[in-house]
Amino acid sequence: MKNEKITRKNLICYPIGTIGRDALYALINSYLLTFVLFTHTLDAAQLAAITGIMIAARVFDALNDPIMGNIIERTRSKYGKFKPWLVAGALSTSVVIYLMFNVRLQGWNFVWFFGVMYFAFSITYTMNDISYWGMIPALGSDANTRNQFTSRATLCAGIGGTLASMLIPMFTTGSGALGGNTSTAYGLVALGIAVATPLLLLFTVLGVREHREAAPANHPKEKFSLIQVFKTIARNDQLVWVAVIFLIQQVGNGLVIGGLGSTYIYFTFGYSGGLYSLFNTVGMMATAFLMIFYPAISRKLSRKKLMGYMVVLSTAGYALMLASAAISGTGMVRFGLLTAGYMCANFGYYSFYLIMMISIMNTVEYNELKFGERDEGIITSLRPFITKMGSAIIVAATSATYLIFGVTGYTNQISDLEQQCAQGLLSEEQKLSAIEQVLFGGGGVSGGQSMGLLVTMTVLPWALMLISYFLYKKKYKLDEAEYDRICRELGKQ
Repeated sequence: MKNEKITRKNLICYPIGTIGRDALYALINSYLLTFVLFTHTLDAAQLAAITGIMIAARVFDALNDPIMGNIIERTRSKYGKFKPWLVAGALSTSVVIYLMFNVRLQGWNFVWFFGVMYFAFSITYTMNDISYWGMIPALGSDANTRNQFTSRATLCAGIGGTLASMLIPMFTTGSGALGGNTSTAYGLVALGIAVATPLLLLFTVLGVREHREAAPANHPKEKFSLIQVFKTIARNDQLVWVAVIFLIQQVGNGLVIGGLGSTYIYFTFGYSGGLYSLFNTVGMMATAFLMIFYPAISRKLSRKKLMGYMVVLSTAGYALMLASAAISGTGMVRFGLLTAGYMCANFGYYSFYLIMMISIMNTVEYNELKFGERDEGIITSLRPFITKMGSAIIVAATSATYLIFGVTGYTNQISDLEQQCAQGLLSEEQKLSAIEQVLFGGGGVSGGQSMGLLVTMTVLPWALMLISYFLYKKKYKLDEAEYDRICRELGKQ
């Protein structure tokens, strides 16, 4: 009875702790490049340097995960091995985030400062992230309980990320910007998230009690290195293929929210964060639907058949987004068509994401049948590793698109106006009027530049979706029937 009471309390307190963490991650993952472009004047070399920093830091972050996991495993304290790193990671990340968005520098001074802060974020957030998700096995010993913790934490993570994606554009861009300009607004938003993250994490730190008796101090801990990770992946052909497919899927899925979507909307419909918030909110309705109904859908359709349907739906969605460009002007009909298309496309991509999660986990039993080892720790570490590698590719593709289509020529002008407004040299009304002239005046964004952004954020994700679908259909053999056969075979051993 006592353990049941502890578990019920843990099921409430543990998930709440990630709401702020994932809002913070959304700020960095989805809006950092937008913040840099619209608040700093950058030449091509400086943008290339920032892009290189972000790519290098994300690759470093991916490689750092197993190292941090081993450090946590070796930690011994009266507070356990997870909570000290949770607290240290949350507090240090909050300091880094505040400085990153509030220290006002320009030119190469900003580039060097950005490099230090971004690598610092990679280290501090990893401390918190690995310890947070690594705590789940210490909260329950049976599969059902662990599934409850995972699903509830995933739901709360989605709430944090979705709220950030909805509210950050509204409060940072256009007439709704806090403080009257984007630079001040991002500083205030960063401060709010930097305060909220450790406060919400207190629910986990103070309210959660680990079942430490299930893992005594002298119990041997699983430790693995990068060499072990790569060896385990390389010998498991199904894990190799699903890793490649998942990477392709992640890149395609992240291109719109990585910065291209917001820039296209600002350049096409006007400098209004509310419009991008609406675009994001409607697009993410698909993910909310799938969180609730995916188990029921998966019972009716096989994964490969479902993927086929989702390819058709996403193709229709991307076609709608492209068709919106045929409507002249910046009216709501054109915006509505673009947004409806994104919702359909995102529905397909999020279905792919859920299927990839299941497909990765199913390679555990395949690994056990072939090699006599489950290697769950290594296999489950593949998801965050690929996610971070995918985000590095997204940054490279986004920055390349900006350079190819001359985006910085306009964002530099907008940044200058935002800085003048922050210094009191322009009123908010004068700033917004001047930005309108930059975007839609005589020398404003051309139709070719706008179309270039739209094609990149529709045709490229669509092509990557097709590639991932055909690879999955041809190379991934662990469908429902084969997985059941493997489980039966393991049951006989």
